[in-house]
Amino acid sequence: MTGSGNTARAADAMDLLRRHRGGTVLITGASSGIGRQLARQFASDGANLVLVARTAARLGELAVELAATYGVRAQVVPSDLSRPAGPAQIAQALAQRHVEVDVLVNNAGFGALGRVAGIGVERQLEMIEVNVAALTRLTALLLPGMLERRCGAILNVASTAAFQAGPNQAVYFATKAYVLSFTQALAEEVRGSGVRVCCLAPGPTDTPGAALAGMEGTRLFRWGAMDAGRVARAGHRGLRQGKGLVVPGLRNRILVFSVRLLPRDLATRIAGYLQA
Repeated sequence: MTGSGNTARAADAMDLLRRHRGGTVLITGASSGIGRQLARQFASDGANLVLVARTAARLGELAVELAATYGVRAQVVPSDLSRPAGPAQIAQALAQRHVEVDVLVNNAGFGALGRVAGIGVERQLEMIEVNVAALTRLTALLLPGMLERRCGAILNVASTAAFQAGPNQAVYFATKAYVLSFTQALAEEVRGSGVRVCCLAPGPTDTPGAALAGMEGTRLFRWGAMDAGRVARAGHRGLRQGKGLVVPGLRNRILVFSVRLLPRDLATRIAGYLQA
């Protein structure tokens, strides 16, 4: 039984790879960090790209690079996902360009180091809008088409923060817990539909976003951060193989496993210590 199950999964993975080669992949937060590296991974498959982020200039540079290096078509859709209207505007732009999305990568997200009472309320609400609401809206807008075609994939980027509460980054940890829960539930809902759903949950990663969030000086990052390219390769490979959850790096997987064994209040206290 085990051998036949492994063979079936391998066949499914190859079928997923075949179906999306030459398809269209939409990536949010594509201008830098993990999103930029994921764009390169999918372009290397021969997939066409729709690149979404706030900064049109950086997206344009990436689009030119991908077209020149891989011979794919890369379109740019600038959008501020901290605004509730952003996802609908993206969907409208896709419709106007007659673009069907085969793979949705909800990568856009950000954090902010500090206590709830010390970070401005607007900043925290923007975090919820980008990390939670925009991801949910884009999924709800693009998933029906995939289900109708019985072919598609969704990769949602969470974090190892999803597995515990996080003092000094309370809202960020909570949003990533939502992403993990939402993704795992969605994967079960679409089982057997031809649509694959995967959650990528990296640990500390060396990205411009981490620097902007003030994370580079924390104990967690001082213990070591992964390269964004390595994280992207793990997520890309996991989606292609039909995995439901990908936690890149042995240390991160040990951390996730350990959190499940600890009393929740102790795990929360440790998380707060690491965010300082």
